[in-house]
Order: sequence, then C-alpha cells, then structure tokens
Amino acid sequence: MCGRGPHMCRAGICRWLRRQAMANASRNAQMLQLAQARQGDEAALAGIIARMMPVLNAAAARAACPGLEFEDAVQEGLVGLFCAVRTYESGRGASFSTYAAACVHNAVNSAARAARCRKHEVLNRAVSIEAAPPAQEKSPQACAEESEAYRAAVRAIHTRLSPRERSVLALFVGGASYGQIARRLHLTPKAVDNALQRVRAKLK
Repeated sequence: MCGRGPHMCRAGICRWLRRQAMANASRNAQMLQLAQARQGDEAALAGIIARMMPVLNAAAARAACPGLEFEDAVQEGLVGLFCAVRTYESGRGASFSTYAAACVHNAVNSAARAARCRKHEVLNRAVSIEAAPPAQEKSPQACAEESEAYRAAVRAIHTRLSPRERSVLALFVGGASYGQIARRLHLTPKAVDNALQRVRAKLK
C-alpha cells in the first residue's frame, strides 16, 4: 500500500498514465510519419529530417576531418538517414529514432574512415585500424550495421547511382528544393527532376 495515502497514490498513477499515453501517441505519430515518408510524402520526410538534424549535425561535426568537410559529412549522414527510412523494422526492438541515429553515425563514420584511408594512401602510410571493443550486448548501431536490408540499401546507393545522382539525392533528402539543387550542382530544374526519377527507378 502507498505510504503517501490513497489520494497521492492515485495522483501519481494518473501522472504516470498520462506520460505513457503521451509517449504512445508520440510513437504512433512517428510511425505514421515514417509510413507516409515511405510512400513518397515529401512533407513527412522533411519532418523526419528536421527531427534528426541535431543528431546528424553532431555526428558530422565529430567526423569531419581532412578529406571530409563538414558539409560532405552531413550529406553522408543524410544518405544514412534515407536508408534508415527505407529499412527500419519495428519488430527488431529499437525505436526508429534510435535506429536512424545509428544509421547516421555509421554512414558518417564510414565516410570518415574512407577519407582517412585515402589520405594515408597518398602519403604511402599504413592505415591503422582501431582495436574492436570488448564483446558486449549489441548496440542499436551494431544492429544497424549488421542489418542485411541496411547494407543492401547502402550498396544500392553506391553501386546503382552515379555520383551526380547521389549528390542530387543527398541534397533532396536534406530538404533542398529542385531550384536549390539545380543552383548548387549547376543543373537545370528539369535535369534535377530527371535525376530523381532515375534514383526512384534504380532504388525500387
């Protein structure tokens, strides 16, 4: 029995129930937004990107290094987020936000490792590999890295798309309009639209 009295107990239970209801409503809203983004709803995708931008910017800031500018790291992170949108499975336990953050970190860190490797090759120096951490319970990031669906999505982006198509995709996923993408990449809006049509066809 509660030592604070029945009224205090009921008040505490009511607060807990309200918090649980709010958390459930938030999760349901996120899953609806994710489903809409997968159906091609640009507003839903923009909402996911806006929610994840603090994570993405922080990951890019930590990973930026010679050969990988902050802006390029952000684009790599956006590709990781795009893959998360396509490959998330709610039955695996982690929330979408946790899974998406893991995908973003994995994409950005992979790009940073590749940049360091390129630098070392130019300097004819051996590439050092950090020792693996002790075996422990798998983190959401490890699950993301091992997800066959995630690996397949990353492979598809890097093997099926041309460099221009990858650039257009990264800017589009980042919320840029056709006009902004066209100006940034010195293309016409029609060329941007054609590139995105090819991306959609290649990644189906």
